[in-house]
Parts: sequence; structure tokens; C-alpha cells
Amino acid sequence: MITLNQVALRRGPRKLLDNVTMTLSAGQRVGIVGRNGTGKSSLFSLILGEIDSDAGELQVPAGLTIASVSQEITDRDRSALDYVLDGDAELREVQRAVADAEAAGDVQAIATAHERMYAVDGYAAESRAARLLDGLGFDADVIGNPVGAFSGGWQMRLHLGRALMCRSDLLLLDEPTNHLDLDAVFWLQEWLRAYGGTLLVISHDREFLDATTTHTVHLVGQTATLFTGNYSTFEATLAQQRMQQAAAHAAQEKQRAHMQKFVDRFKAKASKARQAQSRLKQMERMQVAEPAHWDSPFSFEFPTPDRLPSPLIRIDDASVGYGNKPVLSQLKLDIQPGDRIGLLGRNGAGKSTLINLLCDGPVQSTGVIQRHQYLRIGYFAQHQVDQLDMDASPLLHLQRDDPKASTQALRNFLGGFDFRGDRVLEPVGPLSGGEKARLCLARIVYQQPNLLLLDEPTNHLDLDMRHALELALQSFEGAMVLVSHDRHLVAATCDKLWLIAHGRQSEFSGDLDDYGRWLRSGASNENRQRASEAASETAPPSDGRRRDVTAQRKAMAKPMRQQLKRAEETMARLQRELAELDGLLADADLYQREPDRAERLGRKRGETAEALETAEAQWLEAAEVLDQEDSTV
Repeated sequence: MITLNQVALRRGPRKLLDNVTMTLSAGQRVGIVGRNGTGKSSLFSLILGEIDSDAGELQVPAGLTIASVSQEITDRDRSALDYVLDGDAELREVQRAVADAEAAGDVQAIATAHERMYAVDGYAAESRAARLLDGLGFDADVIGNPVGAFSGGWQMRLHLGRALMCRSDLLLLDEPTNHLDLDAVFWLQEWLRAYGGTLLVISHDREFLDATTTHTVHLVGQTATLFTGNYSTFEATLAQQRMQQAAAHAAQEKQRAHMQKFVDRFKAKASKARQAQSRLKQMERMQVAEPAHWDSPFSFEFPTPDRLPSPLIRIDDASVGYGNKPVLSQLKLDIQPGDRIGLLGRNGAGKSTLINLLCDGPVQSTGVIQRHQYLRIGYFAQHQVDQLDMDASPLLHLQRDDPKASTQALRNFLGGFDFRGDRVLEPVGPLSGGEKARLCLARIVYQQPNLLLLDEPTNHLDLDMRHALELALQSFEGAMVLVSHDRHLVAATCDKLWLIAHGRQSEFSGDLDDYGRWLRSGASNENRQRASEAASETAPPSDGRRRDVTAQRKAMAKPMRQQLKRAEETMARLQRELAELDGLLADADLYQREPDRAERLGRKRGETAEALETAEAQWLEAAEVLDQEDSTV
């Protein structure tokens, strides 16, 4: 149990938290949410003992093993596997004890050390670390390479693997998905579901939070409030509270206006002076309800492109790669105005390579590649922020992009990205990663593109900015190709999914839930896929085999129809239960009036949502079998 009692916290001159009282219980899985700069990472630093509170008290149980993601590497020559193994400090201590006992030839000490090794699962530790690295996207042939040989993004994955390797009681994760591809995000999500300790995770990925958390802490206005339920439940509860708050504020303002009108009218009349004074005192005593702040600080949209030629890009029988090594082959595609394409595939499969090909980037290609003469690309790369002039201001960046624009017009435009007042004149260098990413997006929007190529645009963006980007993309009239691990953004803005795997590009027929199931089923295993394809191509079934297959399909059809019907009934029932639970959890007073019941309802909602996902998977399985049967008739 972690307890904060009237805690206040400053970073420099800014007060982040003030008079925060909150208890986090053992076993809870807590998402920490709030706008950038509200103190989320500072709260982690406080729990880790890296900083002290300015007032109040933080209580963390003694002897608690806490794991968090390091930001520094001390030994760059250490292998990736050993670096991750170092995350289990107790394991390393036991290994040293075994080595010392064996070197001394002390039989009793050797026996004791090996008993401890068994107790900490030390004999399987290397295999456990290798599985972690595999889940995080590392191929088996690179885990022996030194840490210094990996890029910054892959080193961040090693930091994460090291934290997961620790057999901790409390796990602190600060934006763990930022340097992961979608495949690794799905894997991490499943790993955290099985984690037995207490989890605190800072994330702006609402789908990830929904899948991994049971509680939500919302930081806003120097306060921290604990809600029962995952992010979606928190969002519904907060919306309900704000509606009530807005109604209360409106009613109160109406009452105050009525009182003020009475005061203004009668305070000069002696006969009514006492009543007027009474009204004034009543107004002073009235508790002022803070207006509900519905509006995000971000408000922008993509201007209508000057031209929308068709097709924007056409590619036929192309290969693309670096040097003489193709990464993708047999590419055949065209991109039309209005296309919304999301790219799927693990890191290194070729998603960024395809993006580079589309924007005529630093790749080598063969085949037919036609770009329309009126094509105008807006390209956001993963490391776009590194290309900003750190000494120039946001305003100067846009003035360089459009020297003829008026200063006021550019200021107005930047205001939609929350660069206001003197902030538009400040150097970019000291800005946060999120602020720099917002400036890069602002410059892209200003270019008035007709094709957007977005490679992980949401890294470092908070939920308000992600929501604003989502709305802007939904109304964008041009075409878009998106690479993102933010499933909510992909689902909300893309109507086509392309799978990049095994050196090919193909259309993925399902949605992101289907993709997650596809990954879990092992269908993405390259060798298994190719072996299956090769077998089907080189060994056509005999007539007898065809009859056997047909008979098997017919035998399976009846139970599959029964499964389909049962799944439909189960889905309908669970959807009704979810709607009922959401209605109960939307009661803002429930969390104060009956906190235990609110927690039970939150857990019940999570269990019901998981059951619904299982029923949907059963329905999909049966539907696919029946579709195959129908196609053979």
C-alpha cells in the first residue's frame, strides 16, 4: 500500500501537486493520466525517492522491490541478454554466491546457494530473459550483441526488458509503448495482464490503458484523483461529473445573476436596503462551482488541398531497399484521394521503408513508381523533432516556411497548437518532446498537403493533442498513410489496413482486434507461414483427399453453426451487461457513497469486457469456417 498524505510537490518555481491525499492498494493496476507538465513523471520520482515532497508525507512499505525503466546505460559493451538479466538483482546476487561457494569448495555453502538458485528460478532465468527480448522484437541472432551496437529506440526496449526481468512488487512504467511497434505493444499488454505485483503506468495510449489497468489517477490543476476502472470507465465518469458540474455552475450563475439584479435594483432604496444586504451576504457565502473546462487547448484542422489528383501515387512491380538488399518486393499499389491506410507489421518489417519510398526518401528502388505532378506530401518522421532549429522560435520556423504570411496570421495558426503569447517567440531547444512534436505537426498542417505520411506521430503527445489530431485527420480530404502503435488513433482514422510482412505488402482483411488475435495465434511466424504456403503450392490434394476435406468441412458445419448462434446470444447478453455497468459507473456520487461497490463494479466491467472479447473470437472462428464451407459449395 502506497499512501500520500497532504503531499505538495514543486519542480523549480512551478507547483505540480498541492495537498494530495490518496491511497494505492497492493495489486492495483493504476494508469496515471493528465496533460503534459501536470507532474506524472515527478510523482514516479517521488515514489522512487529521487526527489522529496515539499510538504506532506509519502509512505511506501519497507522492503518493497520496485522496478522502473532506467534512462542510462553504464556498460555499453555488455550483451543485450546479460543487460536484461541484470534487471534481476537477486538472481545476480545468488549467482555470485554460487560461484564463490564453488570456488571455495564449501559443500554446505554450495548446497545452500543452489537451493537459493532454485528458489529464484535462476536455472530458467536466461530462457526467461530471451523470451522477454523476443516479445520486445529482438531476433535471436542479435541478443548476444553489445548494448552499444543498438540504436536509441532499441536501447529503450532493453531498458524496458531489464525492468520486466526484475521480480518486483511494484512496477513503474513511464510511457512504455513510445518506442514499441504495434506487435510489441500487444505482447507487453499480455505480459502486464499476467504481472502479479502492483502496476503504475503513465501512458497516453487509451487502448493500452484499457487493456492493462483497473484504476486511474487523474492529475489536473495540482490535484490527483483516484478513479475505479480503466481509462474508458474513467472518461465516462469524468464526463458525467463535468456534465453535473456544468449544470451546477449554470444554475449557480443564474441564481447569482438574479441576486445581483435584485441588489443593483434595490440597494439604493432604504426600504429594501436590508434585503439587498442579505442577498450580498448570501452571494458571498455561496460556494462557487468551478466552470467545467471542456475545451482542449488544441484546435486545428487540415486546410482543403488546392488539388486532389487521382491517383496520387501508383507503384507497379517495385522493389525497395538499401544498397543491393531489397526490404520489400513485388509492390503493386495505388493511393487515391480519401484513402486512409494504416500499416501493420513488426519493427524492421519495412513499414518505414515503404513510407520512404512513397515520399522519394533515401532508398533504392526498381519498378514503376509514378507520383502525380501535383502531389504535395506532408511527412512526419519518427525523428522529425531532431530537424528543428533549436535556436529558432515556433514563429520563426513558420516565417521561414512562408515568408509572405503576416505575423498575426501565423500567431493565430500557432495558437491552435497551444503556442500562445510569448511562447511563440521562445527558442525551441528547451521545449518538451511533446511541444516539439506539436510544432512539427503544425508545420505539416500549414503546408496544405494532399497526402499525409505519418510515421509514429503521437510519440510524446498527450491525450488532448492526440484527440485533436484524430479529429483533424477524420476531416482531412486528402489521403493518409499511418504507422502508429496507438490503436485508438489507427481505428479512428483508418479504413484500410496493409500488412507488411515477409518482404511483401498485402491488405489485412480484419480489424486491429483480429490482428491481435492473429499475432497471438502464431500466424505471424514467418517460417510457419512460408512452409504452409509452400506445402499448399507443391502438393495439390488428390481426389480422395479432396473428398475427405469436403466431408470434414460438412461435419464441422453443424457444430460451427451452433457455436455461431451461442456466441451471438452471449455477445448480446454481455453487451447489455456492459451497458448496464457503464450506466452504474457513470454515477459520480457512487465513488464517494459506496467506494467498495464502485470497485466491484469496475472489476466486473473488466471481466465482462474480456468475456465479450472471447465470445467475439468464438463468433469469428465459427464465421470463418462457415464462410469457407459456403465458398466450396
